[in-house]
Amino acid sequence: MRPLAVQPSPGLPGEGLAIPPPPATSLWVSGVSWAWVGIVPFFVFALMFLIVPTSFLVVGGFQDSQGHFTLRNLQDLLQPTIVSSYLISIKVSAASAIGGALVGFALAYAAIAGGLPTWVRSTLMTFSGVASNFAGVPLAFAFLATLGRTGLATALLVNVFGFNIYNAGFNLLSFWGLTITYMYFQIPLMVLIMAPAIDGIKREWREASANLGANTLEFWRYIALPILWPPMLGSTLLLFANAFGAVATAYALTGSSLNIVTIVLFAQIRGDVLHNPNLGYALALGMILITGLSNAAYIWLRGRSERWLR
Repeated sequence: MRPLAVQPSPGLPGEGLAIPPPPATSLWVSGVSWAWVGIVPFFVFALMFLIVPTSFLVVGGFQDSQGHFTLRNLQDLLQPTIVSSYLISIKVSAASAIGGALVGFALAYAAIAGGLPTWVRSTLMTFSGVASNFAGVPLAFAFLATLGRTGLATALLVNVFGFNIYNAGFNLLSFWGLTITYMYFQIPLMVLIMAPAIDGIKREWREASANLGANTLEFWRYIALPILWPPMLGSTLLLFANAFGAVATAYALTGSSLNIVTIVLFAQIRGDVLHNPNLGYALALGMILITGLSNAAYIWLRGRSERWLR
């Protein structure tokens, strides 16, 4: 039997009331915590759709079509066309990540700390949650119907302003066209990631800096930006990894007109002409390495920023 907790009475000094302790709520049964049951589906999902496929790629990248060990697949990654595909993918991912980070941060700050009505923030967050997951064939079709040669926005610009964006050099099926398309889901993702960081900028810091004579520019230079810089850079790296692994949107939008690495990988695994699955596995290994480094840097930068934004 556990002893009763004794709490002093506020009205009678020196005397106490015997208060029974709260009932035990431990989830431990026979040395096993039932709390682990809640994360079992996560481990099963990660094992089936992440660990096992990645292991399959790693093994296949070092095998030939007969299953023999070889380094030829890694040597073939140095082919000019494959190196060019990696460079184009890196450029598209970097451009969409930087553009999405700048625009997304501006939107998040305006809605959260810019003094706008409260409904603006809730509306922006709701839209961002939907738009950040809107990709693939539907997104490609939406941009073709809007900014294609016969798209709605293209026709409006021609009929209302007499300006044809395609005569000016724009092409949706090009580097900048794919970058703008990627920014549709990059910007909302940046808003969702940076919202907690902007909320972490305490009002007391601004008031303290103002009391010490600092103006708005000095507050951002010495206080806000040093705190927000790690999550901003980390979020940009996360956007880069997000765009680097996208394939459905690029394939549905540009087909084979833009030689990015995901389309080359798809052609090696599923194509009728360039059919070398093991080379495709090696291509996937290179992508995993690049995205893994980006995600590792994001996690490290996020850890640095969380010390101040708690």
